[in-house]
Amino acid sequence: LSVSAAFAADPAVLEKGKAEEKRCVGCHGLRIIEVQRLSRATWDRELTKMAGWGAAMRDREALLEYLTATYGDDKPMAPLPRSEDASKK
Repeated sequence: LSVSAAFAADPAVLEKGKAEEKRCVGCHGLRIIEVQRLSRATWDRELTKMAGWGAAMRDREALLEYLTATYGDDKPMAPLPRSEDASKK
């Protein structure tokens, strides 16, 4: 069992990552995160890029684990929100 796999299984770590994700909305909406399905390595690169642009992360590892567990490349795409008449919002 790898450290990452053990870490990802910890609900407390995932909860920290979910809380950390809320800091992302200072620069962009969460939908851009929700529609992506990236590998752990690609999420890691994205976090490095965001940090380079000035994003402050209190718990980067928890955020990485949360993004991978929730929006990893093995997860199904979330449906796009639609209005009552089925048009895009």
